[in-house]
Amino acid sequence: MTTRLNPYLSFRDTAKDAMEFYHSVFGGDLTLSTFAEMHANDDPGDQDKIMHSMLTTESGLALMASDTPSSMEYNPGTNYSISLSGDDDAELRGYWEKLSADGTVTMPLEKAPWGDSFGMCVDKYGVSWLVNISAPEGGSQS
Repeated sequence: MTTRLNPYLSFRDTAKDAMEFYHSVFGGDLTLSTFAEMHANDDPGDQDKIMHSMLTTESGLALMASDTPSSMEYNPGTNYSISLSGDDDAELRGYWEKLSADGTVTMPLEKAPWGDSFGMCVDKYGVSWLVNISAPEGGSQS
């Protein structure tokens, strides 16, 4: 089996909504398991929260997330970003449009000094995204 590195996001009470949103962006298969289903938390307020979720796509993307239980400290921060990169312009621009909708564009998706198209945004759940679309070989990109 190959080793994979998967982003794992923590939320306070919005993991289900966030993962359903990412599912609408990337497609693929989404699994959601609550604390109650996994018998993992006795706090009645946490029973319907997401203990673990995973989104996987045919193209090999994998994203995991959970809600932080009420008993644990939750400190959202700006010390991480998720990067999407590749050469499929239409696919990556489609992801960009969905991720940046209702969010904040911190750097528009446009030609960068290194020749690729690059942009940064924060989605409506506070997650920072970097999108880099490789320039076609021997050509320029708009």
